[in-house]
Amino acid sequence: MKLYKHLLILLLLGLGCSCKCEILRSADGKTVPYAGNYSSKRIHLPEYRKKNGEFRGIWVATVKNIDFPLSQSASDFKKSYSQVLTNAKKAGFNAVIFQIRPNADAFYRSKLNPWSQYLSGSCGKEIQGFDPLGYMVAETHRYGMEFHAWLNPFRVCGTTKLSKSQYLKTLPENHFARKNPHLVLYYPSEQKGLFSLQLDPGAPEVRSHIFQTVGELVQNYRIDAIHFDDYFYPYSDIGTADANTFKKHNSSNMNLGNWRRNNVNLVIKGIHQRLKEYNSAKKTNIQFGISPFGIWGNRKNLNAGSLTGGKESYFTNYADTRLWIRQGWIDYIAPQLYWSFGHKTAAYAALCDWWCQQTKNTKVKLYIGIAPYQLGSNSTWGKYELANQLRYNSSRPVAGTIWFSYSKVFAPLNPTMKQGVDNALRLWKK
Repeated sequence: MKLYKHLLILLLLGLGCSCKCEILRSADGKTVPYAGNYSSKRIHLPEYRKKNGEFRGIWVATVKNIDFPLSQSASDFKKSYSQVLTNAKKAGFNAVIFQIRPNADAFYRSKLNPWSQYLSGSCGKEIQGFDPLGYMVAETHRYGMEFHAWLNPFRVCGTTKLSKSQYLKTLPENHFARKNPHLVLYYPSEQKGLFSLQLDPGAPEVRSHIFQTVGELVQNYRIDAIHFDDYFYPYSDIGTADANTFKKHNSSNMNLGNWRRNNVNLVIKGIHQRLKEYNSAKKTNIQFGISPFGIWGNRKNLNAGSLTGGKESYFTNYADTRLWIRQGWIDYIAPQLYWSFGHKTAAYAALCDWWCQQTKNTKVKLYIGIAPYQLGSNSTWGKYELANQLRYNSSRPVAGTIWFSYSKVFAPLNPTMKQGVDNALRLWKK
């Protein structure tokens, strides 16, 4: 009788889970704490339950050609993208999130942005007579999948040894950054001895350029969503790089942190408003989704924060993602939860539940960004980690997942990565 009571308690602790649950343990048999250093309560892992209409997306990163190769012809591009769709469809994905603006450039015909260097190898060089995005959207829809146009709104260059003026001279003359060097921030990157360049979020001209870029996309292509990643202000400290902009455009006398957050808020709100107006006028349903850094704030610093101790998007890159949800400025949010259950300062279970709480009673759909690329990276990323995350999500109000990224799923880098991906994909086929 005591055994039955014990099992009943476990089921009740599983947040209403009506299926069998088990206590999550590490490879050496130890109980995995719910929130690493911040809560030692147990994690109850349910059986996987498939959800109708679940979003299953995969990121295809083009920056540095991470997931997609250079193309010298239309046939090269079509062959590569056809392989992406064939693999993704067979594995059970129903959406492709393709990076069409990696460095303030374009994988599409644009009057505002030059062709990406990651398309054919040279910024400004097109594939004659071919529109990659037009092809991708039509082909993705033919496969019965969604196409989400992934933009990095601000980045100009991830890392370079060149000075600001030297780097800008390498860009085509029609590149927004080259034409407007005063609107480009230049600062030391997180990699020692290298520098980064990005458009200044505090400049109204930059925000207008981003609005025009999104407007051009939705007018010319039948995309299903505009998708932003996590790069707003940089993760590295930019110091006084935006001091002149702050002085010129801080009419409300905000402190620096609030001013930077407001600059990003203006972009998010502005995209929301423009898409809402476009959808209403054209009878379309183009979504706006964002995939931010996985920690909004730590509870020790922000009362509404999570049981974590890592970098915080609220303070680090000035992205107040919680506000965007509460204001309804986005249709979905896909926080990058690239940590394992066993992580000491950013444990998966605690973060997943925190994001579920933020989207509760809102119209914002929650997709979790998961990290097959981490499989095999340390002892907490074993071959069942990804599958266990999917199991955990299935008992929560999580509307889907997005995997980072394509090449790590279909060309895994180590045996654990391959086994971990296979184990996770098998759950989808149950």
